[in-house]
Formats: sequence, C-alpha cells, structure tokens
Amino acid sequence: MAAALIWLIIGIVLMIAEVISGDFVLIMLGIAALLGAGSEAITGNIFIDVAVFAVSSVGLLALARPALKRRFLAGSHVRTGTDALIGVRAVVVSTVDFDAGRVKIGGEVWSARAVHESQPPIAPGTSVTVVEISGATAVVDVLS
Repeated sequence: MAAALIWLIIGIVLMIAEVISGDFVLIMLGIAALLGAGSEAITGNIFIDVAVFAVSSVGLLALARPALKRRFLAGSHVRTGTDALIGVRAVVVSTVDFDAGRVKIGGEVWSARAVHESQPPIAPGTSVTVVEISGATAVVDVLS
C-alpha cells in the first residue's frame, strides 16, 4: 500500500509541475503515475505497476498529447512588441519618403520611411500600412 501512495504523490507532483511548464508532458506522466497507483492498489505487483506506467505514458504522450496541443494551443500565439505592429494601419504625420518621415500608430508618433526607394513621398494625412519595424523606424507602404 505504501507503493501506491508513492505513485499517487508522484502523479500529483507531476500534475502540479505541469502548471509551470504548460507543454502537456508532465500531465501525461502524472496521469500515468496515477494509473500506476491504481495498479499497485489492485495488484500489489511492482512489475505490473511499472508496465502500466510505461504503456500508459507512451500511449498518452503519443496519442492524447498531440490532440490536446492542437485543441488548446492552436492559434494561441499572440504577437507582442514590435511584431504586433506589422500590418497595422498608420496615418502619416509628416511627409514620408525613403529616408525619413513620421507616422502615427495607435496614438503614438513613430519615425518612418517608405518601403520602396522609388516610391514618391507620402503626404501627411495618408493612410499607410506598417510593413516592418527596423530599429525604432516603421517601414510603411501606401494602402492599396
């Protein structure tokens, strides 16, 4: 019965550790450890317990984990920082050409430059799209 308690404690610790990692590995091992605890409580045979743990770990990692990752983590990537500005609409504050200019992005004024060297200067008040952020400069293109 003490072995079942050890399996149970290991399972709970792994499940708690999953909260920190968030990769659906430790939770699978924790569930497998709980199954090992159940096996120990029923059979009392350590070899069967280890076999139950091993088979259920492999099965859960190979079958359940990919499905859970697709279900819960798909599309969860949130762009932050300058990556979040790519594709955002901006308004030209001072004339923008390939060398310099200023745009307003979401209430903040940024230094800017045109994406193409041959592009004619973009007049103030024109709506543009942020194509990339190069250092502290927004590289913009005229909305089409």
